[in-house]
Amino acid sequence: MAAASSSDYDGCGAESNEANSKWLDAHYDPMANVHTFSACLALADLHGDGEYKLVVGDLGPGGQQPRLKVLKGPLVMTESPLPALPAAAATFLMEQHEPRTPALALASGPCVYVYKNLRPYFKFSLPQLPPNPLEQDLWNQAKEMSLPSVPVFLEVSGQFDVEFRLAAACRNGNIYILRRDSKHPKYCIELSAQPVGLIRVHKVLVVGSTQDSLHGFTHKGKKLWTVQMPAAILTMNLLEQHSRGLQAVMAGLANGEVRIYRDKALLNVIHTPDAVTSLCFGRYGREDNTLIMTTRGGGLIIKILKRTAVFVEGGSEVGPPPAQAMKLNVPRKTRLYVDQTLREREAGTAMHRAFQTDLYLLRLRAARAYLQALESSLSPMSATAREPLKLHAVVQGLGPTFKLTLHLQNTSTARPVLGLLVCCLYNEALYSLPRAFFKVPLLVPGLNYPLETFVESLSNKGISDIIKVLVLREGQSAPLLSAHVNMPRSEGLAAA
Repeated sequence: MAAASSSDYDGCGAESNEANSKWLDAHYDPMANVHTFSACLALADLHGDGEYKLVVGDLGPGGQQPRLKVLKGPLVMTESPLPALPAAAATFLMEQHEPRTPALALASGPCVYVYKNLRPYFKFSLPQLPPNPLEQDLWNQAKEMSLPSVPVFLEVSGQFDVEFRLAAACRNGNIYILRRDSKHPKYCIELSAQPVGLIRVHKVLVVGSTQDSLHGFTHKGKKLWTVQMPAAILTMNLLEQHSRGLQAVMAGLANGEVRIYRDKALLNVIHTPDAVTSLCFGRYGREDNTLIMTTRGGGLIIKILKRTAVFVEGGSEVGPPPAQAMKLNVPRKTRLYVDQTLREREAGTAMHRAFQTDLYLLRLRAARAYLQALESSLSPMSATAREPLKLHAVVQGLGPTFKLTLHLQNTSTARPVLGLLVCCLYNEALYSLPRAFFKVPLLVPGLNYPLETFVESLSNKGISDIIKVLVLREGQSAPLLSAHVNMPRSEGLAAA
């Protein structure tokens, strides 16, 4: 087996030798005859001896002769045929007693095979015998969730009994997000191209598309960022370094690069002799941070992350950035500039004192205005802890009749508010309000209460005025808070 002569690239600078690389080349075999993708790779301590093995659902050359392979280091430890092409592989714990050896679940064709101690243990076929009643109830709950299209990538976070979110990338080019209490998708992310990968990094969904780009979305479907790739994305997986609390996305490209991103920041680039079609990162053997890659030609590449390696955003550039070396086009000094510089040197102390005086006056006026607003309750937010309220007014319409909506909210954590009144002060020659004084219902903490009323403009001269909205407590004359609503001009009267 030949050692890999790959190079690392960070940011804008290239690292051409292994001494400067973040990775150690542990193994490279271009003739390993491993044909698979990322979902069919799993790392697990299958024998409970502390040494992790690599489980591979191998498609076989040309999609023929699928096999289940278990690798220990660079060697194939066991190999067994599969009746159909594998779709995914995962390990899980079936028993609680020691030693806790995981079982292997492999999806192949219409069946899910469960192996224990690398021997067939269970076989679940679809359809199959009636399941356990408890399991049937869980499947019935999951069956109620429906999607408009066939899902191709799934990403789940949370616990089923508490709260969970399910993100499904479907064949119609959309990503649907479901929650535990929703039978239908709560949010929908519309992509401009078909997805090729879906990874969750902390609270961000990272999606790879056929337009050679990575996109970051929140769980509510808001787009955060987009990064353009230099080539097509062949595979994606998660890089999680527990010792440093790092989670990043690995993307294998068609040009033979493996790029590592944290959000939209490029952390590292690994060059490989062939295009990488599957990625897996985790504990392998007795090394905690091992990267396993398989190539399009069936090769196997194993790299170990150095214990001293630190991924830094912006790469490992040495010296100042290139922009610092660019000369600025500074204009020539004019006579006016020179005279102004001399004047500032001579009167620098007086100019500084004048600036400080103006700054102190500005702070004093701001403090006085703030105090006046608190004393007269001119602020839209209550300043007292006993009445934590917030008021927001919205005017809708073109006129002469406007709709005035007052959004009143109780900002306390647990105490409801009762016994409030709303009073509107206005110029009766300009406006008419059918409800200028009314009671406010019980305000539950955290909820927004829209209180609606109508304002009719009486003037045909196209003038407008301010309507003062006061929130009062029953039996008190001083308002708790107030808002000044700048009424718009009546466009209806102007058009008439």
